[in-house]
Amino acid sequence: LATLGVFMAVPMKRQMINIEQLKFPSGIAAAATLQSLHGKGAGAARKAKSLAVGGAIGAVITWFRDGGRPFAIPASIPFPGKLMGVPLGSWTLAFDMSTIMVASGAIIGWKVGWSMLLGATINYVFLAPWMAQLGAIDINKIGYRSIVSWSTWPGSALLVTSALLTFAFSWRTIARSFGSLGNLFKKRSFEEDAIARIEVPDSWFLLGTILSGLGCIVILYLFFGTSIWMGILSVVLTFFLSLVSSRATGESDITPMGAMGKITQLTFGIIAPTNIVTNLMTASVTAGAASSSADLLTDLKSGYILGANPRKQFIAQFLGIFAGLIVVIPAFYQLVPDASVLGSEKWPAPSAQVWAAVARLLANGLHSLHPAAQSGLWIGGIVGILFALLGKIFPKLEPYIPSPTGFGIAFVIPFFNSFSLFLGALIALIIEKRSARMAPFIIPVSSGLIAGESLMGIAVALLQAGKWI
Repeated sequence: LATLGVFMAVPMKRQMINIEQLKFPSGIAAAATLQSLHGKGAGAARKAKSLAVGGAIGAVITWFRDGGRPFAIPASIPFPGKLMGVPLGSWTLAFDMSTIMVASGAIIGWKVGWSMLLGATINYVFLAPWMAQLGAIDINKIGYRSIVSWSTWPGSALLVTSALLTFAFSWRTIARSFGSLGNLFKKRSFEEDAIARIEVPDSWFLLGTILSGLGCIVILYLFFGTSIWMGILSVVLTFFLSLVSSRATGESDITPMGAMGKITQLTFGIIAPTNIVTNLMTASVTAGAASSSADLLTDLKSGYILGANPRKQFIAQFLGIFAGLIVVIPAFYQLVPDASVLGSEKWPAPSAQVWAAVARLLANGLHSLHPAAQSGLWIGGIVGILFALLGKIFPKLEPYIPSPTGFGIAFVIPFFNSFSLFLGALIALIIEKRSARMAPFIIPVSSGLIAGESLMGIAVALLQAGKWI
């Protein structure tokens, strides 16, 4: 799965990074960190200091929030009030005491930021209560997981239709990219093209995708009883859904693996409704490959900013797959010696539980979904198409048309995440408009916040595991 995702990222890199210049905020943050650490001169020194200040702030907040000593702060602050008699916090209407999302919001930009707040408000303030009244959401168990059990369907459909239509609009560029596949067996000197010498060759994409895809198909067939033609369909579907996930990561820094997995589950719930194992494992193909594609593109974004060699980055990522396998497989068997403990209080595996529940739900086909979820699928898909079309037909109105990626992502993450991303985008916009002197420090400070909270989070987890705190 990891190799499949890495190879599938090759043509996406050229479109999303070279041409469209998507943000990939974590990639920008990593590049800014490296530039600040290794840069020279007064300007670089100031950026390094701002990076350090951001890192210190993120680390301190994380320590008091997660470490709990000496002065604990809450993980989130719920908005006051109730909705349908349920506290707003249960509807995920809260302020998250995390700097990562605020910092990411400062990087993703204003349009995606306000689009996410708009989508989150429509979903959690208006649609979720309505769905609770219709019975699509259990009013007695209001919370993120119960809400997203419905909202993931319109959100996923919106993401898929808008991303695939945007992909189709770029058909000329894509055709040029894939057109060179016809020259794979012809002698060609890389000296003719300086860019071609550092980009990943098309032959690697073609051969790697075929071999890793065949590997996935064989494993699905031998170990999970998935027919060959369904295995082929899952790999083909994975390419397009990896495209959607990578675009979402590029615009919002959030990879909707779960949402894309649900689309695969829905597809196989229709064509193989009684086969729960096939439903789960084909969705795993999509989620695993999409994650690897998005990760590699994030790394390639950093390299693109810093002038690194993308072919060498690709090789490093490819080799990293096998280094990771050496660690993760024995670690899993050491931590979870018996699969039956998954789903227990010690190992709740909440995401896996959701996937299993969806597989059971779809065991009888699409009609097993609540009618509101079925309607949400169609409406979400149509809205995604409209957003993509409006931006293309009316380019002057494009700044005022919601980003379909940001809008759709807001349906599959909690409200407080979208709210934090919006706040970060708003803060960055105000600084850019009012202080040209401070604007260059937005990225370094944001990068520091992300790094500081991430590193302190790891430190706290290790200290807690060792019973030191």
